[in-house]
Amino acid sequence: MRYFGRDTELKVLSEEHRLSESSSRFTLVMGRRRIGKTYIIRRSLEGAPSLYLLAMNESEETLCHRFQQQIEAELGVKVYGRMSGMHEVFDVLFHYATEQHLNLVIDEVQEFFYVRNSIFADMQAAWDKYKDSMHINMIVCGSIYSLMQHLFDDRKQAMYGRLTRRIDMRPFSIATLKQIMHHYSPGYTNDDLLCLYALTGGIPKYVETLMDRQAFTCDAMLQCFCDVSAPFVSEGQDLMNMEFRRESGTYYSILSLIAEGHTSIGEIESVLQSPTSAYLRNLEVNYSLLERVRPIFASARSQGVRYRIADNFMFFWFRFIYPYQHLVAMQRSDRLVQVVQMGYNQFIGTVLERYFRQLYMEEGEWTNVGGWWDARGTNEIDLVAMDDVSKRVCIAEVKMQKKRISLPQLEEKALRLKPHFKQYAVEYRALSVEDM
Repeated sequence: MRYFGRDTELKVLSEEHRLSESSSRFTLVMGRRRIGKTYIIRRSLEGAPSLYLLAMNESEETLCHRFQQQIEAELGVKVYGRMSGMHEVFDVLFHYATEQHLNLVIDEVQEFFYVRNSIFADMQAAWDKYKDSMHINMIVCGSIYSLMQHLFDDRKQAMYGRLTRRIDMRPFSIATLKQIMHHYSPGYTNDDLLCLYALTGGIPKYVETLMDRQAFTCDAMLQCFCDVSAPFVSEGQDLMNMEFRRESGTYYSILSLIAEGHTSIGEIESVLQSPTSAYLRNLEVNYSLLERVRPIFASARSQGVRYRIADNFMFFWFRFIYPYQHLVAMQRSDRLVQVVQMGYNQFIGTVLERYFRQLYMEEGEWTNVGGWWDARGTNEIDLVAMDDVSKRVCIAEVKMQKKRISLPQLEEKALRLKPHFKQYAVEYRALSVEDM
């Protein structure tokens, strides 16, 4: 797939590369698997000599020997004896950077934690020793969000405070998804765009796979995602195993229930018959797999909290793939497609609400975007967008078909919200697929 988006990230990396000619620069690139971290790093270093080291969970001696071979072959540095500890690797590399400019990339850096967690203390000691005399553009990246946060954001950890820049890679924006669809399939429909958004969530590798397979229509995308010979059916399990390192039945059960529509802690616990608050907090705070959603204007202590799976792909995977692993095992792609088709309309209606909330946030015209529901969940408004600067508010109902929306009923539900936007200009909208 040709290059799309990522101009901001590329600008940051290019600037760090320029500054490293006369100083020590240390950039962290974070983001979930398949987000395009390695691609954007390699693009920023195109044409520039660089050393790319891939960290793996193997014995430290094996890891060091592999790195030593790369250092000798690619940098022309002669190392006497066999390296057996990462402190030796860092010392050689950082000493080299005091004499020659060095672009150093360490991919999947969190794997050092599993080799020996004190490797980061070795990195810190060597960095602090040589920092003032190096000319180095050091870039580390990793896919396990929870662990990366722990290693670089925790004040108690060795590498805290050493970064000069940090890039948190996000999925493609809706504008970029439209640009991609227009490039590959100029005649695409809004249903096709919505399906691409729902299945991939804007994750570049998933989008690239669909475009490479010429899956430009909704039907073709669903067929591709349900193909048991394609990587999508196992991707969700791979992502979970990366974060948890071993399967946890409770986490899988919670995510599966939320994907089915059980979004409150009461609903989840009534099904599982056990307390889940600690698991929910872990999934939200430490693993970023869940988002806690409150009605707009609600305080942090208010009731009515709902949970949703933050990642569109994982939402789809837990809704349609995980519960039907027996069909995957039986190689029944045809039956898996039927399962998706039966539940697709309900699923895609929920995703359409996500789409418009994200679209309104990305437009940059609104200072607060969310939804609203009452304590009992009987009255609900899909989208409320406020701009505190221009004193205007947009209240919208979102449905697949516009004819099913009643603006008078929407205005009646919105009466409960009027105290929150006195002296605001209020606009009511009916949003459907045709408005995408």
